[in-house]
Amino acid sequence: MRTSLVLAVSAALVAGTALGIAPAAQAVETADSPGIRFVDIAGEGGTVLKANVIAPSGAAPGARHPLIVLPTSWAMPQIEYLVPARKLADAGYVVVSYNSRGFWQSGGEIETAGPKDVADASKVIDWALANTAADPDRVGMGGVSYGAGISLLAAAHDPRVKAVAALSGWADLIESIYSGRTQHLQAAALLGGAGALTGRPGPELKEVLGDFLSSNLAKEEDMIAWGRKRSPVTYLDRINANGAAIMLGNAWGDTIFPPNQYASFYEKLTGPKRLEFRPGDHATAELTGLFGLPNDTWTNAQRWFDRHLKGADNGIDREQPVQLKSRSTGGYEGYPDWKSVHANQRKFDLGGTQRVWANVDSGANGGVTLLTNALDQFLRTPPVVSVPLLPRAFAGVWQSERYDAPQRVRGTVKVHTTVASTKESGTLVAYLYDVGPLGVGKLVTNAPYTFHGKTPGQPFGVDLELFSTAYDVPAGHRLALVVDTVDPLYIEHNPTGAQLTFSSPAADPSYVSVPLRKE
Repeated sequence: MRTSLVLAVSAALVAGTALGIAPAAQAVETADSPGIRFVDIAGEGGTVLKANVIAPSGAAPGARHPLIVLPTSWAMPQIEYLVPARKLADAGYVVVSYNSRGFWQSGGEIETAGPKDVADASKVIDWALANTAADPDRVGMGGVSYGAGISLLAAAHDPRVKAVAALSGWADLIESIYSGRTQHLQAAALLGGAGALTGRPGPELKEVLGDFLSSNLAKEEDMIAWGRKRSPVTYLDRINANGAAIMLGNAWGDTIFPPNQYASFYEKLTGPKRLEFRPGDHATAELTGLFGLPNDTWTNAQRWFDRHLKGADNGIDREQPVQLKSRSTGGYEGYPDWKSVHANQRKFDLGGTQRVWANVDSGANGGVTLLTNALDQFLRTPPVVSVPLLPRAFAGVWQSERYDAPQRVRGTVKVHTTVASTKESGTLVAYLYDVGPLGVGKLVTNAPYTFHGKTPGQPFGVDLELFSTAYDVPAGHRLALVVDTVDPLYIEHNPTGAQLTFSSPAADPSYVSVPLRKE
C-alpha cells in the first residue's frame, strides 16, 4: 500500500509540474525570441538528446561566450530550465539544456547517471563548442537533482568543466537512499514511479530497483557497487585533480538526498568550493527560480558562474564558503568550513534500560517525502507528537533537562547507544524532538538504522548520525530522543515479535551529542 501510494503521488507531482511549465515553454518557443533554438544532439552511441539552446542577444560577430550546460532533473522535460537559462543568456552565457537519456523525447533508456549519461554530457559540450559561440576555456555545468549529480560526475571525467552548481543533488548515492543500511522506501519508490511514468527504465535499473525494494540481501553488494559507480565521491580524486569550482546547495529536509552526504563530500574537495543549506525538501529550495521568481539559490549559482567563468569580482569568493539558513530564524549564517559548524557540542545521557516491541508505529515518524519538509519550509510546521502520550511499549524516550537559554542546533546530531535484539535482524529509527512545556514535540531531525546477522540477546554498539539540520530550541524547552521501529519513510527489517533493548553500560555510556552554534 505504501509503495502504491508513493507511486500515485509521484505521478501527480510529475504530471502537475510538467503541465505547469509546459504552457510557459510553448509561449517562449513561439514568441519572437531568436536566441532560443530547439535542437537534437547526438549523445553517446548516437542516441538523440532533445535540447534547447539560448544564446546572448545582440552579441558581436565572432565573440565567444562562456558556456553552461544544464542536464534536466529526473523525470523533467527539456523545458525545465528555460526561465533561469534565459536569465543566464541575458548575462552573457550560451546555455544548452538537454533532456537526459531515457526521459521524455530523448532516446535511449534511463541509465541513472551511469557511464552513458556522463559521456552524454561531454557530447553536449562537444556539440555546443562546434555549433555555438561557446568558449572552450569557459565551460560550466549545473542543474537540480539528477542534473546536479550528472554535472558533478562530468566534472570528474571531463577536465573542460571549470565550474559546477550542483543543486539538490547527491555525492554519495548509497548514503542518500540506503543510509544506516536502510532502504529509503518513499524516495526510491517515487524515483522509480516517476521514471516509469516519464521515461524508459533500462533493465539494469529495473533489476536494481526490484532487488532494493524487495530487500534482496543476496544482491546487496551488487546494489552497492552499482550505486558507487554513480556516486561523485567515488571519483573525488579526479574532481580535485581537474580543479573545477564546485558549489553545492541542498535543503535540510531533503528526503531523497539528505544533506549529510553533501557536507561530507564538501569537506573533501580541495578546489574552490561553496556549500549552502536551506530549509525545505528535495528541490523545493530551487523551485521558485524555475518560474522566474526571486530565489537565493539560483542567484548565488549565477554569481558562482560569474566569478569562475567570467572572472567577475563579485565578492562571492570572499564570503564565508559555508552558508546556512536556519529553519527557525530564516537568516543566513556563514562558517569557514563544515567542521566549524560542529565546534560546540552538548550531550545528554540516554540512561537506564528501555525495551520496545517492534513492528508497531509508535506515532513518531519523519513525515511524507516532498510534502512534510516543504510545509516546514514555508509554514514552519514540522511533524509533531505528544511525547508524554507516546506508547512506551513501542517507543524508547529519553529527555534532556529544560534549557534556560535557546539551543541553536547546527549540523549533525550523533547518537551512541547499546542495543540487544531478540532476533538477528532489525531496524530502529531515531528522532530528535524539541519539546515544549505541554509535552508537544516538534521534529528536529531523524535517521534510520538497520542491522543483520547479530546474535539474539547479545548487546552491540550503535553509532548513528541523524540528518544534519539548523533548528533553534526555545528557552524553557527540552530535547527528547525517541526511538521506535517503524516509519513510512523506510523499509523496516524487524521479524514478527522482535523486541529491542536499549541500555547504557557503565563502561560505555549511551548519549546524544548535539552540535550547537557558538554565541
